[in-house]
Amino acid sequence: MTLQAEYALIFNTTAAKHATLAKEIDVARDAGFSGIETTAAKVLSYLDAGHSVSDLKATLDGLPIYGIGTVLNIERHGDDARSLISDARTIFELAHRVGARGVQVITGPLDHVEVKRFREGEPKAGYRGVLGYKDEERIDITARNLKLLAEIAQEFELIVYLEALAWSPVNSLAHQVALLRRADQDNLKMVVDYWHCYASGDRPEDVARIDGNLIYGVHVCDSLPLTGGVPNESVLRDIPTGEGVLDLKAWTDAVKATGYTGWWCSETFCRKLQHENSYDVASQMRAQLISLVSS
Repeated sequence: MTLQAEYALIFNTTAAKHATLAKEIDVARDAGFSGIETTAAKVLSYLDAGHSVSDLKATLDGLPIYGIGTVLNIERHGDDARSLISDARTIFELAHRVGARGVQVITGPLDHVEVKRFREGEPKAGYRGVLGYKDEERIDITARNLKLLAEIAQEFELIVYLEALAWSPVNSLAHQVALLRRADQDNLKMVVDYWHCYASGDRPEDVARIDGNLIYGVHVCDSLPLTGGVPNESVLRDIPTGEGVLDLKAWTDAVKATGYTGWWCSETFCRKLQHENSYDVASQMRAQLISLVSS
């Protein structure tokens, strides 16, 4: 596993959501980013169109892929366990082929509506994972799975980095640290995502207490006000980073306080920005990151 550059600023695929992978790479390079974080779906689309891995590496021309996402619903167990391992191996193999350094994994359910249905006592309409389990059982099941995923990822020389979805039952920073400690794998880390932290109830002071060695990357992002209930990502994140309610400097300073010195990227789920000129958006986002991280 290759060591990452100190305080690297990398491009996140959300800022070029509607672009091809080749265009995304060009946008990242043009804006001066030091690498990219992208999705398995976008990489597979590129390869399925007839391009080769050699074509992709030539297009990257040395620009590293810090992460590929995503292995979903990592708490899958019982009859769902086999599909988890199959999905993970597919993405791990892909990440290894294209030279990625890490793979993102997330807690579930992915569908926040199913969480809302559960909380309101509505009949099950989809995957629910460990909803309805006691907290200790949730941690135990998820930690066992994370340990197994990290062990498989070692075969491919990959980092596995955890992001806990704000609406999932395993969502807080305390949950994530407990999972990493219990799974106890050197290639298992976490990402600090400002929005998921905020929407799960954590604050900058909670981030500052984390051991920086547990952090693989940082997602700098913003939010509209959360007034209660199950967080709806598509609504709350439809705001340019820097124009929402989050104090980005306070969150960034909190990450720095952990001693973390790895990569940072700026995410955007703002639909308006995603339909604007990706080159301009990327340049603006990088300038914002420089201001935050270097201050």
